[in-house]
Amino acid sequence: MRDSTGRRSETESYSGRYVGSRIPKGRPNSIAVDATVRAAARNGSVGPDGTLEIRESDVMEKVYQRRTGVTIVFLVDASGSMGARRRMSAVKGAMLSILTDAYQKRDRVSLVTFRDRGAQVLVPPTNSVELAKKRMELMPTGGKTPLAHGLMTADRLIRTEMIKRPKDLYLLVVVSDGRGNVPLYGKDATKDCISVCASISESGARSLFLDTEQGLVRLGLAHRLADAMGAKYMKLDDIGSDAISMAARNASQV
Repeated sequence: MRDSTGRRSETESYSGRYVGSRIPKGRPNSIAVDATVRAAARNGSVGPDGTLEIRESDVMEKVYQRRTGVTIVFLVDASGSMGARRRMSAVKGAMLSILTDAYQKRDRVSLVTFRDRGAQVLVPPTNSVELAKKRMELMPTGGKTPLAHGLMTADRLIRTEMIKRPKDLYLLVVVSDGRGNVPLYGKDATKDCISVCASISESGARSLFLDTEQGLVRLGLAHRLADAMGAKYMKLDDIGSDAISMAARNASQV
């Protein structure tokens, strides 16, 4: 059972950490002896000789919880816009930093990039540092900015993974200035981006939009897209791996 805020929580299961007890519905999966004894004493279940008797109505069932994993999908602008290589380098460092702890925490990281005329899943969801390094060795940059294609690819990836691993928590981290210039459906690239963002907001995944827009003239498109996505918005003036990994970690915990 997941916290309504979508944060990393404990999932009820039949194994894991014993956290409490409850009245069973039907045959108990595992008897909570301590809670059963307390219930018997509280209910006055005493035999003729004055000893405590355990009756069926006193039996309490153990409640176990196990920690859910987090799947973090990075969506990164690899187009020819300003700072593309710097963004990619920073995200690569952030991903490898998060993956260092991924195995023990049951977390996974994925990378989706967009450039030229489309988007691709460069790193599928994994907790392997070696696989991520290998897949990120060749990270082409340049060309136009098909942001809407990237958003749609990330949305589809997350929805597919949710079917495979429904108990995971999902976080989409978008690293972009929001200036898409390749339409997905019609002629308005920004309108298409907003449409896909609305779909992402309905997926159940958490989202974080790291705005990399720089320069004197700022359009504020990233903020509009974050609002449409229901994402937490942050202005990322310092495009560094530490800043990105810290933002992603904080977003997956809140």
